[in-house]
Amino acid sequence: MKAKDPNCSFCGRKKSESLMLISGLDGHICDHCAEQANNIVEKELGGSPESITDINSTTGEKGGKKLPTPIEIKEHLDQYVIGQDQAKRTLSVAVYNHYKRLNSKKNNKKSDDVEIEKSNILMIGETGTGKTLLAKTLAKILDVPFCIADATVLTEAGYVGDDVESILSRLLQVANYKPELAERGIIYLDEMDKISRKGDNASITRDVSGEGVQQGLLKILEGTISNVAPEGGRKHPDQKYIKVDTTNILFICGGAFDGIERIISRRVQKQELGFKSSLNREIQDKKLLSLVSPPDLRAFGLIPELIGRLPILTALEPLDKPALMSILSDPKNALLKQYQHLFSLDNIKLSLEDDAIDFIVDMAFENKLGARGLRGICELILQDFMFEAPSQKGKSELVITKAIAEEKWNRADSQKFAS
Repeated sequence: MKAKDPNCSFCGRKKSESLMLISGLDGHICDHCAEQANNIVEKELGGSPESITDINSTTGEKGGKKLPTPIEIKEHLDQYVIGQDQAKRTLSVAVYNHYKRLNSKKNNKKSDDVEIEKSNILMIGETGTGKTLLAKTLAKILDVPFCIADATVLTEAGYVGDDVESILSRLLQVANYKPELAERGIIYLDEMDKISRKGDNASITRDVSGEGVQQGLLKILEGTISNVAPEGGRKHPDQKYIKVDTTNILFICGGAFDGIERIISRRVQKQELGFKSSLNREIQDKKLLSLVSPPDLRAFGLIPELIGRLPILTALEPLDKPALMSILSDPKNALLKQYQHLFSLDNIKLSLEDDAIDFIVDMAFENKLGARGLRGICELILQDFMFEAPSQKGKSELVITKAIAEEKWNRADSQKFAS
């Protein structure tokens, strides 16, 4: 007796009428129905199941990803960023409230609900204190689309440079050109201090890369539906645009704001006279940033409208020697662990003596290089070894002493690190 030709349990096609018929416990599915089912799943979910759209609530109900609490966010930040406790607490609360706001907006459809406004963040701190690292780590914790943009390349429309909408095009690219994912992402806008107003005096010359950029950022920071060019760059009439709503995009802005300490000092009247005045002022400068307020930002050159759209203000403390020492060895992605892993790929065990580590920290601290300077100094000391070691197959251990570190430093042009 001839075996019965099986049919697809969905559309009824016979095995001979389809390219493939997949068998299950109690039925079959053909390649046509499998493809249609895949399209339906993608359309309904609007992205991969691992995306931020799965953060449904603070409890992770309905199979969604749980939104971490502020304490959990800070604990994760502690694994990658040394110090800056106050900045971490501020960022943890701000990010938690932002995505809690989005979840409540998604789940509650009542017209009489309280409308919670977006709270963007402004971080102020010297170079190398961890502003960019904090923003990157936050995005990694939440698994959301994240991009870094530089405010210095932005100009007013009609001038050489990038439009403010180019910031959104970068986030859109990270989100695989899916607006619904990009609209729940995070943008870190660096070098905000470089777009400060150049002066209060009236001039025939337009401030196209200063106050003009600040004015262009106002609607994007607050929330608007923007026409974004998919490939970035300037707009032109024949170009196709993607509409992106920035209402739910969290903007984290950062800048060094070099010289704002003097503005804060004048406001709080901390100037002193006498032989110890310079020493006291140096001690005070380390604490002055924590006293920064909107009037100080306005005196620095930010327009009041922009300051109002960055309600959460946090300052990062300058790094001292113990903090720099910890950055070298303690975090999960510590600098020394990175170099040890690089050498281990060539079967070489790298170790640095304590005196050598102290020397690296001293050089970074004296030249006010911050955490980024540590990498530059390590590169300078280890460069010759990284060049020669892969060819020396017999050598399996490399020990860096203080004498070696000093020799490599003195041979190099230290001026390029003392900027």
